[in-house]
Amino acid sequence: MPELSSVHKKFILHWGEMGTRWGISRTVAQIHALLYISPEPLNAEEITNTLSVARSNVSISLKELQSWGLVKISHVIGDRRDHFETMTDVWEMFRVVMDERKRREVDPTIAMLKECLLEMEETSDTDAHTRERLGSLREFFTTAHDWYEQTSKLSTASYRKLAGMGGMVLRALKLV
Repeated sequence: MPELSSVHKKFILHWGEMGTRWGISRTVAQIHALLYISPEPLNAEEITNTLSVARSNVSISLKELQSWGLVKISHVIGDRRDHFETMTDVWEMFRVVMDERKRREVDPTIAMLKECLLEMEETSDTDAHTRERLGSLREFFTTAHDWYEQTSKLSTASYRKLAGMGGMVLRALKLV
């Protein structure tokens, strides 16, 4: 990749900062940003040199991005090294991130809430306040989970259309 322009740098730095707010490392997010704006797949050495980060950090970060399904390996004729690229469809990228966050965060939370409520029932725990709070959380997470499961089956084009209809749907349901 040619030298980074000021726009490239601004985007990569911002994406890195946002990554820390999303619960991922700054370097993971910066590598994702670099790959997203790169016109061609990059190898680990190019990423290391472009971002001025340790090679070991790049390797670990690339593995993390691959585990999320956001980065894949590609090969370049005449070069035996692995090159990396990310998906370019932002809607599909959003879906991959949502699927992974649901799997890593929402599913375990629903399971834990179910266990807690079951334990309270089995031990005849009379703490009504805690039971009510945990029940409310479980209802919320289960409803959000069910809604997500229904919408995740839509094609990307349908998902985009649904998202674009937000205000219309709210008005049709007389919610605004």
